[in-house]
Amino acid sequence: MASRRVPMDGKRARFEAQVLPHLDAAYRYARWLMRERSDADDLVQEAMLRAYRGFDALRGTEVRAWLLTIVRNCHATLRTQQQRRAHVPLPDEDDGTGTDTVAASTPDPESELIDRDQQRAFDRLMSTLHAEHREVLMLREVEELSYREIAAVTQLPIGTVMSRLARARAALRSRWLEEKEGVASGVR
Repeated sequence: MASRRVPMDGKRARFEAQVLPHLDAAYRYARWLMRERSDADDLVQEAMLRAYRGFDALRGTEVRAWLLTIVRNCHATLRTQQQRRAHVPLPDEDDGTGTDTVAASTPDPESELIDRDQQRAFDRLMSTLHAEHREVLMLREVEELSYREIAAVTQLPIGTVMSRLARARAALRSRWLEEKEGVASGVR
């Protein structure tokens, strides 16, 4: 039986060419916002639906910032809905599987273990930051957005983005040093 290919309409083809390359960035951002994988999946799905519906209104070339703004707005809508229902989600627990980690670039098991430990340490330290600091730090350092793009995503002035980023980096560094000193003092 020969399969029939359904031709893509112009909007869908443009959407797939311009927006889908940023799907991983949207998912990573959703993971930082939602914490739970399944919640992040739902958030990205909703954001992609909204993005497709509003795609014709997209002007300019900053598609990634536009998509991440939609993810952020979907998250804000979800939080508002949860507050209205007086629903308080339970805190996340580390399931210990380590499936959040970045794949190692070498097949060496020792390297994979080190990479997993470093990713867990980074995630743990990031989770101790205030949400506003964690958000700008993640958008800058993980997603590599410019200050202007971060300002567009977060709807903050660039100066605020810069100061939050500086505070976030200082807090992360301080927590890392505290943890490092704690480990060193425990070894003695």
